[in-house]
Amino acid sequence: MAVTSDIVESWRRPRTVLRRHLERGVSEPFAFSLLFVFLLIAFIAQYPVAARETVMNPDKPLSAQLLAVGLGLLATIPVFYLLAAASRLVGRLSGGRGSWYGARLALFWALVTVTPLVLLVGLVAGMIGPGPQLTATGLVAFAGFLFQWIMGLSVVEQGA
Repeated sequence: MAVTSDIVESWRRPRTVLRRHLERGVSEPFAFSLLFVFLLIAFIAQYPVAARETVMNPDKPLSAQLLAVGLGLLATIPVFYLLAAASRLVGRLSGGRGSWYGARLALFWALVTVTPLVLLVGLVAGMIGPGPQLTATGLVAFAGFLFQWIMGLSVVEQGA
């Protein structure tokens, strides 16, 4: 299935979609591609914010801001791998029978499923700016991420 179809289905049946991805077998390129898709969309979501900042402060060129955002996002790659490893350790301590790959896939898939909300947060930040609307949108996106990640981890820690 297409990733976009899986994202929509994942909001209705998150466990089913992750099980289907786990049945593909272990594929590090697939897992990394999910992380890369999230980072790419997170980068795109920051464009309105950078454009707003350039309009409000012409001393900050758009290209420099986008370069900084891109490098910052690339720097988060090891953090996401460490977060997945930490979730696997917590799962192991609580009696889970999952795998390291499954923990990575659960995290990366949760990140991909919230990309529409990440784009919305970027639009709100760029068009409205800081305020209660941005806070509320960010909280909804984070809650959606946590929901997807917890559902994914529950599938992974049940074991094969």
